[in-house]
Amino acid sequence: MRVVECVPNISEGRRPEVYQAIAEAAGNVPGVQVLDVDPGVETNRTVITLVGEPEAVLEGAFQLMRAAVARLDMSTHKGAHPRMGAVDVVPFVPVSGVTMEECADLARRLGDRAGRELGIPIYLYESAASRPERRNLADVRVGEYEALAKKLADPAWKPDYGPAT
Repeated sequence: MRVVECVPNISEGRRPEVYQAIAEAAGNVPGVQVLDVDPGVETNRTVITLVGEPEAVLEGAFQLMRAAVARLDMSTHKGAHPRMGAVDVVPFVPVSGVTMEECADLARRLGDRAGRELGIPIYLYESAASRPERRNLADVRVGEYEALAKKLADPAWKPDYGPAT
């Protein structure tokens, strides 16, 4: 059996009804199991762990992103952890019968779909990075959400997917 883990981090850790609803959006996808929902009040961030077959987890991650974008307002977000948006990171991790390159491809496919359907800028990092200077997540996060508009105006920081607005 092919199994992949996905560990989205969302910019909400103080309102259980919100982060639980976002996690449920992923868990409602057939074949996706939500293993853990780990909120942090200080960081105002929740780490959600999903597992299942790659295509199911890919769909679960997209539904989670859709739910987060619909529920979270970054213009009012405050928290101690660096972040770039309502959904900060969505790493895919090979568990069984899946390679890291396949996980990077899942990240690219998710980024493409989220950019098109949700209309949000997407930056890839680590194994899915589109260029060497974007491999390190800390480099991508420089300036965080508050500096995103400035970053989007810089042609060197054109998103991998989605609008540069």
